[in-house]
Amino acid sequence: MSTKDKIIHTSIELFNRHGERAITTNHIASHMGISPGNLYYHFKNKEDIIRHIFALYSDHLHTHFKPLAPDDDALENLAGYLDSLFELMWRFQFFYDNLGDILSRDEELKKGYIAFQAELLEQVKDVLLALREGGVICIEDEDVTELAHMLKMTVSFWTPYIKARRLSGELARADIYNGILKVLLLLKAHCTEQHLEQVNELRAKYLALAETEQSEQ
Repeated sequence: MSTKDKIIHTSIELFNRHGERAITTNHIASHMGISPGNLYYHFKNKEDIIRHIFALYSDHLHTHFKPLAPDDDALENLAGYLDSLFELMWRFQFFYDNLGDILSRDEELKKGYIAFQAELLEQVKDVLLALREGGVICIEDEDVTELAHMLKMTVSFWTPYIKARRLSGELARADIYNGILKVLLLLKAHCTEQHLEQVNELRAKYLALAETEQSEQ
């Protein structure tokens, strides 16, 4: 791993553990055992680091949430989407926690985020339409956009919602699984009778994973 990649990796780790606002470039350099000058050789400032992290976040979504092909198994791909969603919410949790503040300090990042979210909304709508074509859900055209917004809102605000209700402010892996269960509940409301059992099996899978994580804490 290059020094630049190590800086990114360390930054994500420290931002998640202590909160992005509490961590400076000096903290990152000290944790790595390098000089601040070495860090600034690779990144101009903390905002530059966050922009690179956001690029990783965006790349993850583009790579793992590709539109379904007509002959794809909609439910099988939904399971893959949910597993990728878990990784995304766990790895980049700090970004959800402090999103408004991060974007308010960096106009360039905010413009990129707004454009990306518009694109992401279309991706989510495409997934919903593919699930409808596959007979998994039944939903009117005029409701697709609203459900896509609800799904995105659930994912975006689930982790800060949990942290705000906990004195420690800490997030556990079980919390992410419980968030995915909320996503599935939104989809279940539109599920067709013929696929209800399979959707319930998916819910049982993530409920079991959440319970396993809780028991191991």
